[in-house]
Amino acid sequence: MIAAITGIMQSGKSTLFSAVSGKTPAPPGHAEINEAIVYVPDLRFEWLVEHYKPKKVTYASIDCLDIPGFDFGDDGGRSMARKIFARIRLADMIVLVIQAYGQDPDIEENVLEDLGTMRTEYLLSDLETVYNRVEKLEKEVKKATKFQDQKKEELGIQRKILETLEAEKPVSQARLSTRELEVIRSLGLLTLKPMMVVLNTDEDDPSRSFDLSGIIGDDVPVISVCSKLEQELSLLDEINRAEFIAELGTGESAVSSFVASAYKAMGLISFLTVGDDEVRAWPIKRGEIAHDAAGKVHSDIRRGFIRAETMAYDELRKLGSEKAMKAAGKMRLEGKDYVVQDGDIISYRFNV
Repeated sequence: MIAAITGIMQSGKSTLFSAVSGKTPAPPGHAEINEAIVYVPDLRFEWLVEHYKPKKVTYASIDCLDIPGFDFGDDGGRSMARKIFARIRLADMIVLVIQAYGQDPDIEENVLEDLGTMRTEYLLSDLETVYNRVEKLEKEVKKATKFQDQKKEELGIQRKILETLEAEKPVSQARLSTRELEVIRSLGLLTLKPMMVVLNTDEDDPSRSFDLSGIIGDDVPVISVCSKLEQELSLLDEINRAEFIAELGTGESAVSSFVASAYKAMGLISFLTVGDDEVRAWPIKRGEIAHDAAGKVHSDIRRGFIRAETMAYDELRKLGSEKAMKAAGKMRLEGKDYVVQDGDIISYRFNV
């Protein structure tokens, strides 16, 4: 899963990327995309590793992209923005970093203005993409081709999306069916992607927050992170980092909160496979069934699926061993249509 970290120039997104990934931040005004694999923190996973002591561990992870900052002040900046938007369309979600540090009395107004600017630019980019697609489809449906029915279907969907965008609403509010979403998936529309907002605060007020619901609604996660402080934390060894976090009284680093929030915003959960050889976390979409989740492990397991031998993490930790789980009748055999739950520990039975 890919998360694109975006924002207006000087928003602090590269510092946040550095704090999350441990990589040196790109210089101001950089034109290249930085990329890093970031592990998803999971205390359940840590306990399982300690319990099974496997030869190999594989965390769930997010592929984070540090996208060059936007400057919409001139034609050159807008031309660059079009190229950047094309790259973001390939991501699974958007992380929008907004500058919220400093002592400017108009800081809240500035935050709302920057957020409104980014929202508008995403809408305009999608509007241009969909308008061009509608124009092309209208020409193609006039021609007698064997794909005419499919093109007519897509044209109807694109017109529905265009109407939503012209009303200055994101595509996510177009109430598209599963079938409609599949038809237009290749366009990678920006306002259809999951989004979270990160308010980049300062050390004096790291939890500073504002009401952004008037612009982005109530469904978009918003967290506050002092990127500068988190980057400094990332440079400390594990003991000193833990002591510093304890002094802050937060219980965890804001980076951990950021990664967990991004994972959740993408609609992801983890199921786990365990054993002496490997303990591994497998990211899947919430609501995925056992048969489809099996394909994440191996296509042969999905093809030859028989049963999913399933344990709940909380029960395993409480009882202490698989033997105790079986004795208590807590080891379940689930079928193909079982909806996998977050933290399920699964061993697949299959035959090919």
